Order: sequence, then C-alpha cells, then structure tokens
Amino acid sequence: MMKKNKITVIGIGNTLYTDEGVGVHILPYLEKELSNRNIDSVEIVEGSTDGMRLLADIEDCEYLLIIDAINAGKEPGTIIRLEDDEIPKFFGIKMSVHQVGFQEVLFASRIREQLPKEMVMIGAQPYSLELNIGLSKEMENNIPKMVDDIINQINIWSDK
Repeated sequence: MMKKNKITVIGIGNTLYTDEGVGVHILPYLEKELSNRNIDSVEIVEGSTDGMRLLADIEDCEYLLIIDAINAGKEPGTIIRLEDDEIPKFFGIKMSVHQVGFQEVLFASRIREQLPKEMVMIGAQPYSLELNIGLSKEMENNIPKMVDDIINQINIWSDK
C-alpha cells in the first residue's frame, strides 16, 4: 500500500502542564522555519493528547517524527533523540491513568503492520510539569536547538 504523506511531524503533549506541552508549543516555530525553506511533502499535525485519533496520521506516512516531553531521568532540558524501537520505552508523561498514551497508538499501528518505514522522536527532559499554561523559560531556551534537530532530520528524509 502506498503511503500518502512522505514525512509527518506530530507534536504531542498536554499544554496545561508546563513543559509537558513542548511538542505542541514548538510547532509554530517549526512551521515558520519550514516556510523559509523549499521542503515539501511534510505534514505537521498538532497531536496534543489525541491518542488513537492519530492512528491514521501515523499509518499514512513513510517517515514519522514525534516531538514530545520525554521523561528519561536525565538532567532537565536535556534534548533526547530516540529512533524506531527505542521510542515506546521512554514515551511521554501520562497525566492520568485514563489517558491513552502514544505508545499504545504505536502498538496498534505495529499489530496492524502499518508502522512508518522510519520513526524518530525528538524531545527534552522537562523542567516543570506543574499545572500552568506555557513553557518554562528554560524549556523555551531549548526550542531553537530542537527545531534545528527536527529540520536536520526532515532534510535527511527529504533526500531519500
């Protein structure tokens, strides 16, 4: 089956809990950066906490780039890159036991044999997960580096 979109970038996270929302907050910066370049075949999806509603977006691409806060026990602000099978091991922070995590969405795609050809996750260890809209100042300072890393990965996939 032919995949519809070559590259899909999904920003996920809960914007009500400070740095947990980094995957969503970074998307406008990424869109601006992409608009200054001649890169097509990239779809940007605001995934928020949509869970299973993202299944079609995942299954319709060759290359999937996920942006999220990653609680990997690292120093706050550490930028983390995970590839393919590494991704479900560290996935995002569940704010509720009822929340379907993104790892469950990837699992569903895997059992349906519809995973993208390659997947990369770029995120950062959160500084704060307090109930508050907006990123911590420290996380905001990470955005330019994260956007650079995301653009570099898109360039690699665009050349394939």
